[in-house]
Amino acid sequence: MQDPSGDDSVASDLERTRHTAELLVDLTRAGWRLVITHGNGPQVGNHLYRTELAHEDANLPLLPLDVCVADTQGGMGYVLQQSLANAFHVAGLPAVVTTVVTQVLVDERDPAFAAPSKPIGEMIPPERVETLRARGWTLEEDERRGGWRRVVASPDPVEIVEGAAIRALIDSGNVVIAAGGGGIPVHQDSDGSLHGVAAVIDKDLASALLAVDLQAARLLIVTDVAEVSLGYGTPEQRPVRTMTVGDGRAALAAGEFPAGSMGPKVEASCRFAEATGAPATVTSIDFAARALAGEDAGTHIAPD
Repeated sequence: MQDPSGDDSVASDLERTRHTAELLVDLTRAGWRLVITHGNGPQVGNHLYRTELAHEDANLPLLPLDVCVADTQGGMGYVLQQSLANAFHVAGLPAVVTTVVTQVLVDERDPAFAAPSKPIGEMIPPERVETLRARGWTLEEDERRGGWRRVVASPDPVEIVEGAAIRALIDSGNVVIAAGGGGIPVHQDSDGSLHGVAAVIDKDLASALLAVDLQAARLLIVTDVAEVSLGYGTPEQRPVRTMTVGDGRAALAAGEFPAGSMGPKVEASCRFAEATGAPATVTSIDFAARALAGEDAGTHIAPD
C-alpha cells in the first residue's frame, strides 16, 4: 500500500489502498472470490524502530519483532478492510470483509535465523550506516535503489495456524484478508504451545502456502511492474508472458531474479503451481483484471 516513490504518509497509503480496493472489487465482478494478503516490510521496520526509540528515550516497554508484525498486520488489515468495504458499498455489491490476525508456523532450526536477509523499514542513506550498525542493526546495501536496508531473519513458512478458520470464513461468503506481512512467525513446542519468534516471513511464500491450503484456482501476486522480465535492468531486458515451473527454477538458479525483489515471487509461484496444478500470475494491480481474463498482460507460471 506504500507509494514506491517514497511517500510514506498515511494520506498516501490511504489513497493507494482505495485505488487497490476499487480494482479488487472489479475482480469480484469478473467472478473471482477473493482472499487477500499483503506485505508490511517498510511498516514493520518503522514500528520496530519506534519501539526501540521509545524504550531508550522514555523507558517504555520494548516490543519484540513478532508483536510488531502483529501490530502492523492489524493496522494495515484495518485500512484495507475499510477501503474494501467502502468500495463494495459504492459498487452496490453486498460483501462482508473480515481480517484474520494470522500466525504462521516456522522451524526454529531454519538456517535463515543465522543469516538475516529480509529488508524491513525505510531506505537508509550511506551516512547513517555506521550509526545504525552501532545500535546492533544488520544492514545490507541495495545498490539498485542507492541506499541500505535493515535486514532480519526470514524463515520459510511451514503452516498457516488459522488456515481452518480462514477456510470457514470463505465458505460462509466473507472476503478475507489474512497472512498480512507474511503472518506472525511462531514456533510450536513439543507440548503444542505456540511462541512468537524474532523474524518476518516473506509475504509471497506465505501467500503461496495459504493458497495451496485453500486449493485456490489462481495465485495472483501483485507487484510494481506489469510482468516478470529476464535480464532486468540491462539492455537485454525482455518481458516474459509465460513460463513453466522448470523455466522459473532455472532462471532462479541462474540468478535472474534477486532475493530481495522478484525472486520470492517466482519461487512462490512455482510452489503454488507445483502443489496445485493451477497457474500463478505476477503483474501490477492495474493489469490484474486483464491478466486474469487471459489477455496479453502479466506473467503466468504454469506446472511443467
